[in-house]
Amino acid sequence: MFDVGTFRAKTCDRAGRRAFLRVGAALPWMLGGLAVDEVVRAAAATRAKSIIFVWLWGAPSHIDTFDPKPDAPMEYRGPFTPISTRTPGLMVSELLPRLAARSHKYTVVRSNVTSEPGHPDAGTVGLTGFKEKPEPVRPNFGSIISKFRGHRGSLPPFVSVGRGIPRDVVRKVDGYGGGTLGKTFDPFMVSCSDLGEVEIPALQLLDGLTPNRVSDRRALLSLVDEVPRQLEALGIDEWDRTFQRAYGLLTTPAARAAFDLTAEPQKMRDGYGQTTFGQSCLLARRLVEAGVPYIQVNWSEYVESITPNCDFGWDTHIYNFELLQDTHCPIFDRAYSALLDDLDSRGLLKHTLVVAMGEFGRTPRINGRAARDHWPRCYFSLWSGAGIEPGRVIGASDKYAEDPITEGITPLMVGTTISELAGMDAQARAELRVLDGGSVIHELV
Repeated sequence: MFDVGTFRAKTCDRAGRRAFLRVGAALPWMLGGLAVDEVVRAAAATRAKSIIFVWLWGAPSHIDTFDPKPDAPMEYRGPFTPISTRTPGLMVSELLPRLAARSHKYTVVRSNVTSEPGHPDAGTVGLTGFKEKPEPVRPNFGSIISKFRGHRGSLPPFVSVGRGIPRDVVRKVDGYGGGTLGKTFDPFMVSCSDLGEVEIPALQLLDGLTPNRVSDRRALLSLVDEVPRQLEALGIDEWDRTFQRAYGLLTTPAARAAFDLTAEPQKMRDGYGQTTFGQSCLLARRLVEAGVPYIQVNWSEYVESITPNCDFGWDTHIYNFELLQDTHCPIFDRAYSALLDDLDSRGLLKHTLVVAMGEFGRTPRINGRAARDHWPRCYFSLWSGAGIEPGRVIGASDKYAEDPITEGITPLMVGTTISELAGMDAQARAELRVLDGGSVIHELV
């Protein structure tokens, strides 16, 4: 099988050269965007020129990270000691010392809630604000911003960094892309290794075609004859649309440079950590510098781990405390702190919204396997930049971190707040028929 973005085809004969000569045509990202004057009018109200949405796939334990309960019984509070931060009254886990020292750069929301208990369904709600049913699924927050902003320049308006579409052992998350807005607004998929090697899934068919190795059309044409002919008969139009995006990016020097992490000093790369997540966060910062409106950084489904039997991301039904201590929290603490520092030092945080969250929390009461299961009733999110007042705590949970004792913050409210900070007011959302019924998190905005 060949894996070409979202298109799959069986191995067959070669593809015609003509199909590939079409890839130099104009890219389709302009389709469906709002009129220029509408975007310009919204710019005055835009606080977030770019959004980095850090998707902590698998759902981290809130009680072991940003909502510790030191006075709860041991079967709830777990083995980790809360530590003080720069924010008066805010305590976080001892596993997050760097972020504790940087609490003046973010605000914690401790009252997130969701309606769904499983990864794919809660993932869709977390990324779109709506349930999977009725179909068709609603658009990802990034797709909404992509539609609203339209395409400018050579880079796509919505980039998803990670190992493909988030999924678990059962099925993928439906809300990863354009949904009701159409596939034109699906994210541009890239992946980043722990060594900072960037790969584009849409180009996997052409071995050796990467951002670091392609500089002109001749490099592509030298590989054309290696591609199966019968792709034309099996749906070349859908594949061609995806390929045009990737090829157009690679043949534009300025766009290609945004994906070249080797241009970063080694000290900077080390600062983020030589992990998939760390280098992905560094790539997100480069994409912000290049003017990409929305970047979703996905915690790798299989995070680097020295612990055997690691399952999916933050989905710690077993070895919760071992994984958090040995890998997950140290990786997140280092990379996320570096991202905030880097954006801040470059003057980018002022106009960049950074949000981190998972699809739900984990059971406050420790399970029979000395770990934690799914908990949709209460979890956390982190908010930075774009004029959000940092160093605060919004919302609160009860003494066991089981339920909010303040207003519950839903994923729809998260998406509506993101859109508001990106310059979309209620009228603009109504015109695009997105995020209907959503309200802004007023304590943030």
